[in-house]
Amino acid sequence: MRTELGIGTRSQTIEIDDAELIEVMHANAVEAEKPGEGLVRDALSSPVGTARLKDIVHPGQKVCLIASDCTRPCPTPELLTPVMQELHEAGIPDKDVFVAIALGSHRPQTEEELAHIMGPWKGKLAVVNGSTSFRHFGTTKAGTPVDIIEEVADADVRVGLGNVEYHYFAGYSGGAKAIMPGCSTFEAIQANHSLMLSPEAHAGNMESPVRLDLEEACRMVGLDFIVNVVLDEDRHIVYAAAGDFVAAQRDACHHLDDLYGCELHEEADIVVVSQGGSPKDLNLYQLQKALDNAKHPVRDGGTIVLVGSCQEGFGQPTFEQWMREAATPHEVVERLKNTFVLGGHKAAAVAQIEERCNIYLVSDMPDAEVRAAFMTPFATAQEALDAARAKTLRELGRAPRILVMPHGGSTLPLMRL
Repeated sequence: MRTELGIGTRSQTIEIDDAELIEVMHANAVEAEKPGEGLVRDALSSPVGTARLKDIVHPGQKVCLIASDCTRPCPTPELLTPVMQELHEAGIPDKDVFVAIALGSHRPQTEEELAHIMGPWKGKLAVVNGSTSFRHFGTTKAGTPVDIIEEVADADVRVGLGNVEYHYFAGYSGGAKAIMPGCSTFEAIQANHSLMLSPEAHAGNMESPVRLDLEEACRMVGLDFIVNVVLDEDRHIVYAAAGDFVAAQRDACHHLDDLYGCELHEEADIVVVSQGGSPKDLNLYQLQKALDNAKHPVRDGGTIVLVGSCQEGFGQPTFEQWMREAATPHEVVERLKNTFVLGGHKAAAVAQIEERCNIYLVSDMPDAEVRAAFMTPFATAQEALDAARAKTLRELGRAPRILVMPHGGSTLPLMRL
């Protein structure tokens, strides 16, 4: 069996003996009835839990559209155009609309990245690409400070645009995440993310305590409307939900499960996993999402072959610092238990997996940086797979059972042993 894996803007091919292959895990077959923008228009015309957007806004109001940054695969122009048409029908001119990039703890976007995000709307709509001015709305029951970008707080109407996919501790993306962490402070994000230590904070849980805290914060600020889409493996829109930021997001989550929840009936000795390429594998910080989904099917002592460009290296200073300062993965995990720090949380999530299995990384990172993350570097996926196979033969005296996840950040193995 020959299989292609995305890495950056290119691909690599691996060969696996059919007798050793459990499966190549792909999304379930779900076909869209019409092109992406058509699905978005349908969702806008039949919102979940709210009136139509054109009936919510009024001439003279300032409208903020919150869009994902370049680390997310959301095809924002396909959402922007139908949304702007709806706003125009309500008498809202372009000058009264601006787009806030939901950076969270990420860096501001480059002009090239903004051109990709905005599409034909670049130059037509004002853009807020990061801010140092925030407004405080209070504190959630869990102790999360609700501090939101001033320009977003000043808007009369706020609309979140994004895609829904699995998130390793918030359960799913989308919905309230446009506001928090998208438009909030580092301190607020850190407080919310500390809830990831709960056993209920995991991919596929719509009621993750992290998610519920985000939604409480969002109610304090106000998110008037959302448009959330579900993408297939080729990043085409196959479903769209619009309306209330909780009800519409949950609706999209159910459709995501239909597409990407994949039952599996045996553990793997080796899991070969990729994010599917750019932009989701720009750095190790983002690639961790595929790694986290791959942890479910791999047996204790097994090997994960992780494939991703990581052309930006670690991708986050604290994440890198925690990895470099530790002598073992266990030290990283214990450090988070003592002091929760954003960035360190991702290091601990990786380290927890490293405590129970080996990670072979195929990337563009220098070998020394890969080893600093307690991973073993390889130039190609085939070389890494061959090494993992040889390791299994030595340790178990039999051929390995191998699972391949070409879109590991999206497909969630549902273990049914």
